[in-house]
Amino acid sequence: MPNADSNLRKTGVAENHSESQPGQTANFIDLPPVLQRVEFRHLFTLEVAVDALQAIGDVEGLKRRVGPIASGRFEGQRLKGRVAPGGSDWQMATGENMTHLDARIVLETDVGELIGMTFGGIRCGPPDVMVRLARGEFVDPTEYYFRIHATFSTGANALGWMNRMIAIGTGHRLPGGPIYNLFEVQ
Repeated sequence: MPNADSNLRKTGVAENHSESQPGQTANFIDLPPVLQRVEFRHLFTLEVAVDALQAIGDVEGLKRRVGPIASGRFEGQRLKGRVAPGGSDWQMATGENMTHLDARIVLETDVGELIGMTFGGIRCGPPDVMVRLARGEFVDPTEYYFRIHATFSTGANALGWMNRMIAIGTGHRLPGGPIYNLFEVQ
């Protein structure tokens, strides 16, 4: 199996990389422009209504809980619709100030096309901020970090492009549930 050095040499983009010593970071300044940046396109804004969290309890030192998804809506330039009930957000709290998200929901467009959405993410911040969020208080989104990554699956021919992309997004936890602003990674 080729290693990273041989792959970079084959592309002709990293002359300085082959000269780096073990333990040194390679010089990636010579990478082609397409590899030097990530471009985004707004996909949609997603609002989710979450029912009361169900506490599974402490599992191997981690607090597990599930948030049943009751409803929601999404809207962007290319598609809009509703969040079907029945999805869930499995959360794992690794301490007082960090929660890992693992959610699966179904989106239904205004014309009836179904899209499976799987997303994970991290919500963390100072302990006092996380306590306020847990109490359902409004907290300014600049006071904590909330980011997600998502993939999609659909059998709708017109939306087949969604099967071949990744989205990333920012989140904000409101008292009734989160709102996400998602961007397609180009």
